[in-house]
Amino acid sequence: MKQSTAIKEEITLFKKTIEAFAKREIEDYYSTWEKEGMFPKELWKKLGDAGLLCVDIPEQYGGLGAPIHFSASIIDEFSRLGYNAVSGNIAVHSDIVAHYILNSGTEEQKARYLPKMASGEWIGAIAMTEPAAGSDLQGIKTTAIKNTLTGEYVINGSKTFISNGQNFDFVVVAVRTNLDVPASRGTTLFIIDAEQNGVTKGKKLKKIGLHAADTSELFFEEVIADSSQILGEINQGFMTLMRELPRERTALAVGACGAMEGALEITIQYLHEREAFGKPLSQLQVIRHKVAEMTTEAKVNRAYVNHCLELLETQELSPADASIAKLSATEAQGKVVDGCLQLFGGYGYMEEYPISRAYTDARVQRIYGGTSEIMKEIISKDILGK
Repeated sequence: MKQSTAIKEEITLFKKTIEAFAKREIEDYYSTWEKEGMFPKELWKKLGDAGLLCVDIPEQYGGLGAPIHFSASIIDEFSRLGYNAVSGNIAVHSDIVAHYILNSGTEEQKARYLPKMASGEWIGAIAMTEPAAGSDLQGIKTTAIKNTLTGEYVINGSKTFISNGQNFDFVVVAVRTNLDVPASRGTTLFIIDAEQNGVTKGKKLKKIGLHAADTSELFFEEVIADSSQILGEINQGFMTLMRELPRERTALAVGACGAMEGALEITIQYLHEREAFGKPLSQLQVIRHKVAEMTTEAKVNRAYVNHCLELLETQELSPADASIAKLSATEAQGKVVDGCLQLFGGYGYMEEYPISRAYTDARVQRIYGGTSEIMKEIISKDILGK
C-alpha cells in the first residue's frame, strides 16, 4: 500500500511536469500547428530532452525504466489538456513502435533505434493499414519478395493513415512474405528507414480532426531490405501484431479517459461563468443532472482502464479485456464530448472554443486501433467462441 501511495505521488508530480511542458512548448503554438496540419519535428527533441518519450523502455536502451503508468500519464495528460494530436502521435512512437522493437527486435535493432527514439532524434511510425484493407489486417497486399540470388527482399505496395507520416525517420511495416498461405501465416514485419530508395511519403491527409497530427499515405516501390531489417520472425508478423494490439488499444482508452475529463473540466468552468434565466447555468437542474451523468461515465471508464493498465503491467491483459476498454472508453468519449458541446450551446460549435476541437478529435477514436465493430467481434468471440 505504501509503495502504491508513493507511486501515485510520483505520478502526480510527473503530470505537473507534463503540464508545465505543455504550457511552455505547446500552448501558444498549437492553433498554428492545427492550421499547418502538423507539429514541428523540433518538438520531438524537446519531448526527449524533457524525458517524455519512451519512459517505460529499459534504461539500457535510453528509457527511464519507469512503470507503464508513467507512460500512460503522458498520453493521459496531453489528452486532458486538449492536445490530442500530440498525444496520439507520441503514443504511436513511444507506446507502440518502441515496444514492437523492444519485445521482438534483435539486440542490434534495439541498440540502433530505441536510444534515438527516447531522445527524440528519430521518430517512429507503423504501417499496417492499406487503402483496401482497414481493420482487416489479413487483407494486406503489400509484398516483400525474396531474391533467391542475393537473399534480399524487394518490397512493393502502399499504406495509408500513417501517424507521424511526414516526420518519421523509420517505419515498422507489415508485408506479405508468403502468398501461398493465409496472411495470418505469411506476414512479416520489416523496419524500413525513411531515406531508403523507393520509400515515398505521400500527401498529408486532410482530416476532420487531429489537424496537428501528420497523417499520410506511404508508398514502397522496389524497396530493397535485407534480413537484418526483419522485426521478429519471418512469416510470424501477424502473431507479433496480435501480441502488441492490446497495448495499443489500452493506450487509446487512456487517451479517451483523459480527453473526457478535460472536456468536463472546461465545460464545468463554462457553466459556472455563463448565465441564463438570471442564474449561472451550473444551477439549472437539467444541466446539473447531465453533468452528473457524464462524470459518472468518465469515472467508471477510468476505473476499468486503470484495471487494464495493471493487467498490462503484469502481462496478464487479454485481447478481450483490452478491446472492452477501448470500446467502452472511446464510445463514452464520443458521448461525453458531444454532451459537453451541447451545454456550450451555439458557442460550442465555434472553432475558437476548445470544446469544438475536442469534439472533432474524438470521432476517430472509435475507428483507429480497430473499429468499435471489430472490438465487439473480438469480445463476443471471447465470450461465445468462434
